[in-house]
Amino acid sequence: MIFYKTEEEIELLKLSNELVAKTLGILSREIAPGVSTLRLDKIAEEYIRDNGGKPGFLGYDGFPNTLCVSINKQVVHGIPSSYELKQGDIVSCDCGVLMNGFYGDSSYTFSVGTVNTEVQRLLKITKEALFLGIEQAIEGNHLGDIGFAIQKHAEQNSFSVVREMVGHGIGRNLHEDPQVPNFGKSGRGLKLREGLVLAIEPMLNLGKRDIYQDADGWAIVTADGKPAAHFEHTVVVRKGKAQILSNFEFIEDIN
Repeated sequence: MIFYKTEEEIELLKLSNELVAKTLGILSREIAPGVSTLRLDKIAEEYIRDNGGKPGFLGYDGFPNTLCVSINKQVVHGIPSSYELKQGDIVSCDCGVLMNGFYGDSSYTFSVGTVNTEVQRLLKITKEALFLGIEQAIEGNHLGDIGFAIQKHAEQNSFSVVREMVGHGIGRNLHEDPQVPNFGKSGRGLKLREGLVLAIEPMLNLGKRDIYQDADGWAIVTADGKPAAHFEHTVVVRKGKAQILSNFEFIEDIN
C-alpha cells in the first residue's frame, strides 16, 4: 500500500531528515585515516539521541548498529567494526533517524584523504545520478523516469548500476511502497503524485554490477571486488520540482 503524506506529515519528515543531515555533517569532521568505523557509529548514535531522535537502523530487522558503514567494495549495509579507515578508502555512511513517529534516511560516500582519479569520478557520477533522478520525481512522471535517468547517466560514464538493491517509500515506516529501482524505462511504472515521499539512492559500481551478500548476513559486496558508491536523499514528489527533505550542506560546508 502506498501512503501519500499530508503537509503536516511532511513537516515532521523534514525534521527527521534534517537530523540525519546534521549527523552526517558531524561524521564528515571525524572521517580520517586511523578512525574506526565503530567510532563513527558511536558518534552518530550519541548525536542522534542528544538531539531528540532515535537511531532508525538500530535493531531494524536485527541490524546491530546505528549506521550502515560500507567501505570500498561494500555497496551497502556494512556493519561498523574495529576496522580503521585508511588513506585512499571510500566509505558510505548511511544514516536513519526516527523522530516524532517519522523516519529520515540519507547516505553519503566520503573519501578518506586522497583517492585515485577513477574512484573520484565514481563518486562524482553517482552523486550527479542522484540529483538527475530527483529531477524526475515530479507529479505526472512515472517511477521508471527516475530509474532511467540514473541508469543513463551511470552507463554513459561507464559505471554499472546495482539492480538488486533499490530505493523506497518512507514515512512512518523506514521502508514503504513503492520500491525505487535505479534502472528502468521512462514512462513506465507507477504514476507519481504529489505527497509521495521517496528515498532515492543510486548505488553504482566501478566494475560489473554483480553483487553478493557477505557471510555476516548484512553487507552487500561487489562480486569483482571493485569499489562502489552510494548517495541517498529523501524527497517529496511535487508539481514542477521535487522537494528534498535531507541535504548535504552540513557535509559540504565543512569539506
